[in-house]
Amino acid sequence: MAPVGLLCIWLSSVACSQAQSPAAAQSPAPGASEPVATVGGAAITRADLDALVAPQIAKLDEQAHQIRRAQLDDLIAERLLEAEAKTRNLSPEALEKVEIVDKVVPLTQADIDAFVAANRARLPGDPATLMPQIRKYLTEQRQGVRREAFLDELRGRTKVEVLLKPPAVFRAAIDLTGTPSRGTSDAKVTVVEFSDFHCPFCKRVQPTLTQLLSKYPNDVKLVYKHMPLDQLHPQARRAAEASWCAQQQGKFWEYHDLLYSGGPDGSDPTLFALATRAGLDASAYQQCMASGKAAEVVQTHVDEGAKFGVSGTPGFFVNGRFLNGAMPLEAFVQVVEEELGR
Repeated sequence: MAPVGLLCIWLSSVACSQAQSPAAAQSPAPGASEPVATVGGAAITRADLDALVAPQIAKLDEQAHQIRRAQLDDLIAERLLEAEAKTRNLSPEALEKVEIVDKVVPLTQADIDAFVAANRARLPGDPATLMPQIRKYLTEQRQGVRREAFLDELRGRTKVEVLLKPPAVFRAAIDLTGTPSRGTSDAKVTVVEFSDFHCPFCKRVQPTLTQLLSKYPNDVKLVYKHMPLDQLHPQARRAAEASWCAQQQGKFWEYHDLLYSGGPDGSDPTLFALATRAGLDASAYQQCMASGKAAEVVQTHVDEGAKFGVSGTPGFFVNGRFLNGAMPLEAFVQVVEEELGR
């Protein structure tokens, strides 16, 4: 019987991945003009090397920052709870029981049945054998929501100032020419999504992105870039090409939503049927698909994503800062808030 931790992994994986990111620590950097090698007496400088590895190093720096920020948030929460417990003359454990555990609405069988129905395809084995883990998982999930609500109350009554600065050495300069976008054109924060229409984690993050745009209607713009993972999803590239042809008729987002609401079928008959549902001109769509132009554009997106270190989907760049995987809304909000505070 699988433990709750594995259940969380089955339900919360964050990326369709073809390759893992490097994780080796970097040695202290010499000066930019200092040679790191010579070939026939000609020097290769640190600047020459850094120009090639900057995207990969930036990814590691951003990952390290996210780890620090997550730990800092835990420390802040711990201090807030300790201070409130002291004010009430309670232990932190007693405070959490009173304000979190006791205030969580108990699970019903209907809640569990609804969860199983919504996640049946992702549950390993017979759900009946996983009932204790499912019940514990859902209870802990509700407690987590209540805990965050209580911490928000405490933050509202206590001055909390986060001084940890995000990495700022390198920001990917993504080419936004001709890309479809949602949100205001003059938004202060641009979120570029490299995605695969047949990646289940890309599909899962779409509601989160909708929430993000709703939370920041004037400050966040979402831009879509294609990153079909051919080895994992062999028909996703054709779906990406079809969406570009839909874009040429001003129907990208309609087609985008239809692709993500459907299954991983990228056959030409299915893509044509979606084009009809999206209201595309059939003749223009077919001419576009046959022209080869869509394939060229999609490949430029793939090449650009690879250049900036995207090795799995979904991959995001928030004002050029890399954010990996189908992260929860809070992770996007944290980076957006850091960018708005710059």
